[in-house]
Amino acid sequence: MTSQPTVKTPGNEPGGPGDPGDGSGLQAGLKSRHLSMIAIGGVIGAGLFVGSSSGIATAGPGILLSYALVGTLVVLVMRMLGEMSAANPTSGSFSAHADRALGSWAGFSIGWLYWFFWVVVLAVEATAGAVILEGWIPAVPQWAWALIVMLVLTATNLVSVGSYGEFEFWFAGIKVVAIAAFIVIGGLAVFGLLPGVDSEQAGLSNLTEHGGFLPHGAGAILTGVLLVVFSFMGSEIATLAAGESENPRQAVTKATNSIIWRVAVFYLGSIFVVVSLLPWDSKSITKDGSYVAALDSLGIPHAGQIMNFIVLTSVLSCLNSGLYTASRMAFSLGQRGDAPKSFARTTANGVPRTAILASVAFGFVAVFFNYKFPDSVFLFLVNSSGAVALFVWLVICFSQLRMRKIIKAEAPEKLVVKMWLYPYLTWATAALIVFILGYMLTDTEHDGRETIVLSLLVAALVLIVAFVKEKVLGGRRAAAAAVQADSQAQTPTPTQDDRRDEVSAG
Repeated sequence: MTSQPTVKTPGNEPGGPGDPGDGSGLQAGLKSRHLSMIAIGGVIGAGLFVGSSSGIATAGPGILLSYALVGTLVVLVMRMLGEMSAANPTSGSFSAHADRALGSWAGFSIGWLYWFFWVVVLAVEATAGAVILEGWIPAVPQWAWALIVMLVLTATNLVSVGSYGEFEFWFAGIKVVAIAAFIVIGGLAVFGLLPGVDSEQAGLSNLTEHGGFLPHGAGAILTGVLLVVFSFMGSEIATLAAGESENPRQAVTKATNSIIWRVAVFYLGSIFVVVSLLPWDSKSITKDGSYVAALDSLGIPHAGQIMNFIVLTSVLSCLNSGLYTASRMAFSLGQRGDAPKSFARTTANGVPRTAILASVAFGFVAVFFNYKFPDSVFLFLVNSSGAVALFVWLVICFSQLRMRKIIKAEAPEKLVVKMWLYPYLTWATAALIVFILGYMLTDTEHDGRETIVLSLLVAALVLIVAFVKEKVLGGRRAAAAAVQADSQAQTPTPTQDDRRDEVSAG
C-alpha cells in the first residue's frame, strides 16, 4: 500500500525541482471562480440535454423520481468523497484515497478504469460537437471538425491549468445561464405568467394527465434510473481540480456543500419544467429532443439552433474537462508507480504534458474507431466503459468506511466535512449502487445487460493486471530487502577492541 500523495505544494511530488528533466510539479493555477464554475458546470453534462428525452418517454413524468433517486445517490457519494478530499486534497482524488484505504490494487484499478471512461468520452463528445459544427459549416467534413475540436482543447490544456480553468469558466457559465434562463422562462409559462403561451398545453396538469404520473408503472422509475444515471458523471471533477487551487480544502468543502442545490436546481428543476410545459407523450419530445420541444412550445424562434449552441457548449465543456480529468488521473497513477513515470513529470508551467498527450492520443484512436467501426469496436468501447461511474461510486463508499478511521487516528482536525449518519448511510448507499448494478443485468431493452457485462469484463482484466503487478512488485521488493539484509549480516560489526585499535592508530 502506497502513501497518499499531496499535490498542492510545488516540488513535493515527482516532477518537483529535485527531479532531473522535470518541471515544478502541479501548481495552484485555478482561481476560486474557476473552481466554483467547475463545480457547478461539472454537474451539467451534455447528457442532460441530449439523453433526457428517452428517459421521459420511458417513465413519463415519473422520470422526476428517477432523477431524484440518482441525484440523492450523487449527493451522498459526493459527501463521502468530500470528506476524504477535504482531509487530503490530491489530483488522484478517489483513486488515491482507495490506494490508501483499500490497497494499491484498488487505487490502480479504479484509476485506470476512470481514465478509460474519460478517454472514450473524449471521442463521444468530439463526434457530437463535430455533428453540430458540420450542420453549420458543411464545407468542413465531420472528421475534420472532430480533429479541430480535439486539437484546440488539447492546446488549451497544454498551456497551463489556468487556461483550462478559464475556458471551463466560460463554457460552464454559458450552460449555467442557459439552464437558469430556461427554468425561469419555462416556470413562468407553466404557471400562466408568460404571455403568448398556450395555457391548455402548458401547466401542472401535464404531470397527472395522459396516463397519470406513472403511465408505465412504478417499475419504469428504475428503468429511468438506468437511463439518467450516467448523465451525472462529472460531479467529482471539482475534487480533482481542487488540488491545483490556492486553497484546496476550502474549495472541496464548498463544492461538497453546494451539491444538493446544484442537483435540485439544474436537474430536477429543468426536467420539471420540461414535463410541465408539454405532455410526456408528445411526439416532439422524442423527435426534436426534450429541451428543443419545450422551447418550441414557448414560441421561441430558432429554438433548435439555440439549443444546438447550448449543447455544443456543453460538449466542449465536457471534452475540456474530460481531457483535464484523464490527464490528472494519469498523473496521479504515475506518481504512485501505477503508470509510466513520465506521466508524473510536469513542464515549467506545472502541466503534466506526457499524461495529456497520452490521454488525447487514445481519444484520437477512439474517434477513428467511431468513424471506421462505429457498430463494432467503438460500440464495445462505449458499452465497456458505461458502468464505470457506478464502480467509482461504489469504491468511494468502501474507501470512506476505512478512511474515516484513518483520518480520526492521524489528524481528526482535518474532518471538516463529515458523511451523515456514518457508517449506516454509507452502507445504505453502497447497497443501492449494488442493487442498480444488479438491475442492469435484467435490462435487455436499453442495453443495460450488455453494458454491465462488458464493463465487468474490462474491470476484471484491470483487476488481474493490478494483482499481478502487486505480486511481481511485492516479490521484487522482498528480494531487494532480503539482499540488503544479507549484505548487512555479512558486514562485520566493529567490536569495542576494534574501536580502541582505530583510536590508537589515529
